[in-house]
Amino acid sequence: MLPWSVCCGARPAERPTAPSVSGTVPASRPVRDAAPTGGTQAAGGGLTPGTAARTSTGLGAGQVAEPVRVRIPAINVSAPVVSLTLDDSGRLRAPSRFEETGWNAAGPEPGEPGTAVIAGHVDSRTGPAVFFRLRELAAGDRVEVERADGTSAVFVVRRRAWFPKDALPAAEVYGPTGAPELRLITCGGVFDRARSSYRDNLVVFADLP
Repeated sequence: MLPWSVCCGARPAERPTAPSVSGTVPASRPVRDAAPTGGTQAAGGGLTPGTAARTSTGLGAGQVAEPVRVRIPAINVSAPVVSLTLDDSGRLRAPSRFEETGWNAAGPEPGEPGTAVIAGHVDSRTGPAVFFRLRELAAGDRVEVERADGTSAVFVVRRRAWFPKDALPAAEVYGPTGAPELRLITCGGVFDRARSSYRDNLVVFADLP
């Protein structure tokens, strides 16, 4: 098991930093069969009409294609999802662009049994980033994760919570679960100018209905 952390961005005019999100992820993924095919992908990472909501239930390990886009209508988010890996110290590399989100490729795909993690920056030197409004989500809001094979998993927000980065409950946030679950993670709370980072992590918990 490897410790990991997520880069969340920094306030405007501040240098972006990589504040810690404590926890563990598997060091490697199991060998999986090829993902099911079906549906077509449109230019720009979107899906052709009629394919996006075809699947809303979870599938077994090895049966789910990689995520390509996340849509959160309640906060007007429609963003590409890139695959993120761990660096040599076990930190989850941040998306290179502030308008992108990143999926922890060492963990389950969204819709597989277990806890899938999608992280995004909260802001940048120039203003809000992709997950700036994540704090506005409420129970019952929908999170749609489109996948490379044209299917999607539609999660429903259960709750949101802020945790101090030095006291984040790893098992609660991204520990293994039997059912398909999703965590959306960004930075939040008070901005510590001395450390050029936020003190907390905002975590949104979502489940398949």
